[in-house]
Amino acid sequence: MVKTQFVNWFRSASPYIRIHRGRTFVVQVSDRALDSSGFTSLVHDVALLTSLGIRLVLVYGARASIDSCLDDKQAATRFHDGIRVTDPDTMETVRTVAGRLLLKLQAGLSMGLGNSPMSNAEIRVNTGNYVSAKPLGIIGGVDYQFTGAVRAIDADAVVHKLDRGEIVVLPPLGYSVTGEAYNLSAPALASGVAVALQADKLIYLVESDDLSGLQDGLQVNQLNREGARELLTRIDEHSGGYRVLKHALAACAGGVQRAHLLNREEDGALLNELFTRDGAGLMISTSAYDVTRKATGDDIGAILDLIEPHEQQGALVKRSREKLELEADHFTILVRDGLIIGCVGLYPYPDEGMGEVACLVVHPDYQDTGHGNLLLDEVEKEAIRRNLDCLFVLTTQAQHWFLERGFSEASLDSLPMEKQDLYNYQRNSKILVRNLKLTGDRI
Repeated sequence: MVKTQFVNWFRSASPYIRIHRGRTFVVQVSDRALDSSGFTSLVHDVALLTSLGIRLVLVYGARASIDSCLDDKQAATRFHDGIRVTDPDTMETVRTVAGRLLLKLQAGLSMGLGNSPMSNAEIRVNTGNYVSAKPLGIIGGVDYQFTGAVRAIDADAVVHKLDRGEIVVLPPLGYSVTGEAYNLSAPALASGVAVALQADKLIYLVESDDLSGLQDGLQVNQLNREGARELLTRIDEHSGGYRVLKHALAACAGGVQRAHLLNREEDGALLNELFTRDGAGLMISTSAYDVTRKATGDDIGAILDLIEPHEQQGALVKRSREKLELEADHFTILVRDGLIIGCVGLYPYPDEGMGEVACLVVHPDYQDTGHGNLLLDEVEKEAIRRNLDCLFVLTTQAQHWFLERGFSEASLDSLPMEKQDLYNYQRNSKILVRNLKLTGDRI
């Protein structure tokens, strides 16, 4: 990334940087990604995120490398229900492979952001025995031997390292109180770490085929927990996508708000997910992705960013920051993943039983996607709660949009007297009114 490109990217990403700074993300990456041609780009992206103040725990897998190493040795390996049976000889291979991958990751991250505008950033990598494990045991008559499950995560120790600005790297290994090492599932480990830390996001970098298998037939790129559970019933339980989705759901059930499944072969997938409005891949969320709420004084800057282009075009009457700060409680905002993408104001005239709809604006990227309807519905609900009988709007450029949503043309004398006195004849706005008594039952 040359300097000019970086500056442009940084400007566009700056709102997201403010939102994500100080948050904790757990990222799980497969060994195929570490051994691929995209490895250098990946470590640069990880280092960049750390430099921007994002707290990262990186969990890496070793499944494909273990298979390859065992094949080279012509050593037998056994799976049962998609889980490797780790005998003592296989465990030695697991140790060797995990150590090689750890050294590769540490060496890669030591390059920091060389050949980029942030080449002076210092990146510290930490790894340790933060994961205690227990044997998976005997299931269905099969002894899994040195295949283990997460018993506990030393979250306090991990948080201490994150507070120091270090990237914590965890291999797919856990240790028992008796000093034995166990082979762990990397997706399961990442899920357990995310829950223990109550991370803000759990991110899986998965194979493109696995992600395609999950997204096949989906009309959206985000699912709530119910939708993800339903999807889980429709896919092959031995597939990589199934394993990752299962552990993503477990993390959400444990209190992690969002889990993201990204294509590890997509260059810059991490940055696209974190620094663009719609992200990348498939998201599993415990709460609604688009949320409406009442505005506060802290939201005024974002509201101004939304309405100023429309003021410059003459579609909206110009409002100063001071005026908006005084009237913040009149506004409802639409928030997507922490960013304000829409707003609308309601100015009540209770004596006349009327309310004015003002500044209904949706970011250009989200127009014609139903978000305007969502904001209008919220205004209607609030007006009914305030016992208002009708809404009105003055518009110069959105007449047909409101007419299509049940408004009808009206005359100046239908407005509250106070509003009649303020009517700007030079703007010559159309006056549209909607009777809420006809829609109250629907809302």
